Amino acid sequence: MRLLNVQTRRLEEYLDDGIRSHPYAILSHTWGKDEVLFSHILKKGYRGGSKKVDGCIEQAIKDGYGYVWIDTCCIDKSSSAELSEAINSMFRWYGMAGVCYVYLEDVPDGKDPFDPESAFRNSRWFTRGWTLQVCGCAFAPCAVDSC
Repeated sequence: MRLLNVQTRRLEEYLDDGIRSHPYAILSHTWGKDEVLFSHILKKGYRGGSKKVDGCIEQAIKDGYGYVWIDTCCIDKSSSAELSEAINSMFRWYGMAGVCYVYLEDVPDGKDPFDPESAFRNSRWFTRGWTLQVCGCAFAPCAVDSC
């Protein structure tokens, strides 16, 4: 498992037993255009510019976490073996995370989530099948930010 160090903005690799001594935050999100990918971070480290990744890192720092896990950044999807292993490990990775942040890209800031017609209730994130897995095994989902 790779984690993104919030201070160095570089990826670090850990075995599951080593993760316990490196508490991390995990991000649940839907893919959009212009995602920050593993290949981008591997070359130069993360240099900022993505509201989603920046928001996750900033919140993790505020919450006292030194690492974050974001699928787009931490999984080498060009390797079918690694992608398969990651898919099979996600339930465990979400369960071991100290906190799970949810990024709702399609929800404007400041809207009332309790309004039945709100963008929050109609977010694309709630239509994805894997969100049940996230909610079932993560400690405390909470919204990081929205656009």
